[in-house]
Amino acid sequence: MRAFFSAELLPGFQESLWRDGGNMSHHTSRSGVQKLVLGFLFICVTMVLYCFSTPGLQADTQRLPVAAPCRHPPAQKTQEQKLFHVPLGISKMERCTPKVNLMFLKTHKAASSTILNILLRFGQKNQLRFALPDSRNDFLYPAPFDHTLVKDYRPGECFNILCNHMRFNAPEVEALLPDDAFFFTILRDPALVFESSFHYYNRVMPLTWRIRGEDKLSAFIKEPERYFSPDGINSFYLKNLQLFDLGHDNTLEPEDVAVDQAIQAISERFQLVLIAEHFEESLILLKDALCWQMDDLLYFKLNARRGASVSLLTPELKAKGRAWNGADWRLYRHFNATLWARVDAYGRKRMERDVRELRRRNMEMSAICIDGGKAVEEGDIRDESMKPWQPLGENSILGYNLRTNIDQEYSELCRKMLTPEIQYLTDLGVNLWITRLWGWVKGIIAL
Repeated sequence: MRAFFSAELLPGFQESLWRDGGNMSHHTSRSGVQKLVLGFLFICVTMVLYCFSTPGLQADTQRLPVAAPCRHPPAQKTQEQKLFHVPLGISKMERCTPKVNLMFLKTHKAASSTILNILLRFGQKNQLRFALPDSRNDFLYPAPFDHTLVKDYRPGECFNILCNHMRFNAPEVEALLPDDAFFFTILRDPALVFESSFHYYNRVMPLTWRIRGEDKLSAFIKEPERYFSPDGINSFYLKNLQLFDLGHDNTLEPEDVAVDQAIQAISERFQLVLIAEHFEESLILLKDALCWQMDDLLYFKLNARRGASVSLLTPELKAKGRAWNGADWRLYRHFNATLWARVDAYGRKRMERDVRELRRRNMEMSAICIDGGKAVEEGDIRDESMKPWQPLGENSILGYNLRTNIDQEYSELCRKMLTPEIQYLTDLGVNLWITRLWGWVKGIIAL
């Protein structure tokens, strides 16, 4: 049976025993043992609470009950009319109406946190209604999405925006959104997703704990069959993670007809698939599809790792990573091709012009908002509320310091653009008690 524990909730206590057990009697102090025992007790409490609140992963052949479609539109004043904007010089025939009903599938390790921040700001600015998780920052991932997981859900009600981590489940998602909702997601080169996921989650993937040596990733990718088991806890982080996020079987081989069927299903459901390696071009296409303004797309890169912790894959390892994640590689190549077909339809020169403008505007905002003009390590972030969530046992995720004395016109925008996901969700009213409890347990383990 595939395990259902979230990587954000599976502690590294067992790893600590695996790594240190043989030498504990030689160098672990009495207080160290007490900390381990205390950490273990907290972990037990956390896991009991988690097991009561989290459903197991359903077998691939088992369908969740399908919710009835939403009947009552969100209680905002005609938002599309309110957002209606016609730039000077644009004829009546060229007018468009901004889209406000949106579903963004937030894939892992693919610049999706930056997209999330854009959507949260847009929704707040325009008083849209979010379908938010409850108690934690995802919808009980990796279990398939269930509409009843939405905070303050009432049967029959619609939402404007759904954008937090989930394992996609189309009927359940569609039950929450109006019929005209725009679905989009983002993909990244699967070799790089694998590399990033391996480093970020390795402490909560027991399959990797027995790999010896400093370079565990290279050892794994050279002999993946030796270490991988589809039934292992959190094994989905190690193979075809993007296909898994999209609700499909991550153990498929690339030549399997089910991969073709998955690509077709994704193409039919998602109106746009962004590509992380071409992030700026993707945002311009999104702007065009949604009829948004350039101001709506301004961003700073969030949830990025420091350079010292980003391993540069050799061409050989990158090729092996793509081969091991062969179904994801097929998925990525298909939608990378569709992206560039859209760029051609948009116009290459027009795209180059708009990308330059987006870069210019982002540089302006960086000069206005960011102290020092760049991201810094967690220990150098002065404001506790601006510190990003860190993987277990590490402080590798960068954050920002706000400039002091920011002009009042930009003060609120700067803070929102730099606010990490956990803090932003709290500001929106989500009680993240499970996420914060796990953060506390992580702190105990790290002592």
